[in-house]
Amino acid sequence: MARPSRDGRPAHKSSLRIASYDQHSGHAVIAGPADPPKNPPATPAPSATPAPSPSSPGKNSAVAVGDVIASAPAPGAPSGVLAKVTKVLGTTREGTEVNTAPATLDALLGKGKADGKVPVDPAGVSVEPLVKGVKVSWAKNGGRRFGPHGAALPLGSLRLDVGASVATAEGAPASAAASVAGFVQLSPTVEFAYDGSRPHAKSGTGAGTGTAPGGAFIGLSGDWSSQWQFKGQAAASTGDKPLRTPFAKLHADPVVQVGPVPVVVNLDLTCYLTVAADGRISVDVKQDLKGGFRVGGSYSWAKGWQPVSESGLTSTPVRAGVTAAGRVKAALGAEASVGLYGMAGVSADIAPYLRGEGSAVATGSSDGKGSASADWKVFGGLDLSGALQAQLTVFGTPLFQKRVPLGALHREWKLAAGHLSYPAGQPHAG
Repeated sequence: MARPSRDGRPAHKSSLRIASYDQHSGHAVIAGPADPPKNPPATPAPSATPAPSPSSPGKNSAVAVGDVIASAPAPGAPSGVLAKVTKVLGTTREGTEVNTAPATLDALLGKGKADGKVPVDPAGVSVEPLVKGVKVSWAKNGGRRFGPHGAALPLGSLRLDVGASVATAEGAPASAAASVAGFVQLSPTVEFAYDGSRPHAKSGTGAGTGTAPGGAFIGLSGDWSSQWQFKGQAAASTGDKPLRTPFAKLHADPVVQVGPVPVVVNLDLTCYLTVAADGRISVDVKQDLKGGFRVGGSYSWAKGWQPVSESGLTSTPVRAGVTAAGRVKAALGAEASVGLYGMAGVSADIAPYLRGEGSAVATGSSDGKGSASADWKVFGGLDLSGALQAQLTVFGTPLFQKRVPLGALHREWKLAAGHLSYPAGQPHAG
């Protein structure tokens, strides 16, 4: 809690708690610390005392108009609360009823500094499978192993295994059935930084021109590991857009403790498959992908908000082959959203993909002689894109009116290639 508009007392930890909160109206009930459980009395309890009627607003209240409150997830506020008290309605048995409005972090953090990185506890991540066959496993402590080969999971990682069939080209043999299968393994870390030490400029009247901090950062980083296989003769496309299949949603609300202030970072991840194929090419591609990534928004008083988009992912081909001519592309990715106290801040799309292409040329003559040749290539790649949201003003920074693109990061590498040439018999003319 802080009271910037009154006694100027810096943010401090309070014994109060949020008993209930309505995100839509901003109505909250603020109560004292929860009472410890008591043993049942040995004698009959006296008759209950009638609930007190609401007292006059502000009288004997635990909070006052102008107070700024930050809270970890609370009843009615699973994403935490950052709010300013706009009106004290009165007190009841449940606590002090108040109306609130959204607040900014600079009111609490003031001229302080913070730089925190918090690994997301996989045990605290809620996972909602969206298709059948999704398996979830995680490791926090100890060397838990997974799978028929006993692969070890890094500490603090969350793994999702998925297998899905893909629409097969019309007329393709049963042996060309198309499918995508593999796993994604994540060890995410949320990052938060704040620097309020910038000297605030003064206007000609001597009044302050603003309280924006000198610097700030919000983002997501971590280790990514995936191994997946795409095979078959797929015909999966909707015009120019690939067929997209979300297979799991993940959510967590880790707390970065900045002195007495609990900064709640909201993390949402949607893992998905996309496939675009023309139905003419048959592929069998498998790859390992490992490395780190970092996405987010960085603020400085001189430059405003700037995107951060980095990746150190590398690929190792396990198997690659292409039959016939055509094009196909499949991605096994994750769409992330990182915000504060339920307000979106940064969105990012991390999309490792496999791409195959083949071409065939045949020549022939009326004497039955001819030849055929084919070239094929298989690529691995990564597309990373996203945007900064206007709600980043939760830091107390100047408002921008539209989403700011993160700047697309595109990398591609060749996994394998081949060339075939052979004589082909041709029927005689006539």
